[in-house]
Amino acid sequence: MGRSEERVVAVIMVGGPTKGTRFRPLSLNIPKPLFPLAGQAMVHHPISACKRIPNLAQIYLVGFYEEREFALYVSSISNELRVPVRYLREDKPHGSAGGLYNFRDLIMEDNPSHIVLLNCDVCCSFPLPEMLEAHRSYGGMGTILVIKVSPESANQFGELVADPITNELLHYTEKPETFVSDRINCGVYIFTPDIFTAIQGVSTQRKDRANLRRLSSFEALQSATRYDWPPDFYFLIV
Repeated sequence: MGRSEERVVAVIMVGGPTKGTRFRPLSLNIPKPLFPLAGQAMVHHPISACKRIPNLAQIYLVGFYEEREFALYVSSISNELRVPVRYLREDKPHGSAGGLYNFRDLIMEDNPSHIVLLNCDVCCSFPLPEMLEAHRSYGGMGTILVIKVSPESANQFGELVADPITNELLHYTEKPETFVSDRINCGVYIFTPDIFTAIQGVSTQRKDRANLRRLSSFEALQSATRYDWPPDFYFLIV
């Protein structure tokens, strides 16, 4: 499939009412993703960033808020940006990897060549077209946006270790007790559809911790346990 024929879908994780407790009391009367930030709903900013992705076919919002809480906003933003936006409600919190896998059939309806995944509360310049180009040049399963921070603050985030020449992701650890790296995860990813096979491999290996260490590239994002990442994940530094 040539690039002009490729389709890309975006998935934005919006969480639910049991999440975002540090945002209270602001989120008691309005879902955190819809809270106004710089004059727009918080989720509007990543949605607008996705609009710049070439060949964008669909944007999915995945969370476990009641559908009625997002119905009006989804209709309005779809008309405003002229991009199909759809809210997918989880039956329970599944985490980023679980939510992505839970709706894999819907996400793959447009037969996308790439899947952009973002957390709705990320605040950055969203270099998504640049990430997509970098991802294609790396040729791996996934590309992660990272940023360099001070060593003193790094342990508040997911830290990454990568090959300094190839940018291959070698290791990931979530909020480690000791310093590992000054590169942290920004919560912005690009994947090929192969990610669903990787996630399925994790779910079928949960009882085998040794195998999980080799297969848990995406699951590691949801865990405080340290895992090694496979060699086909790369990062882009901003």
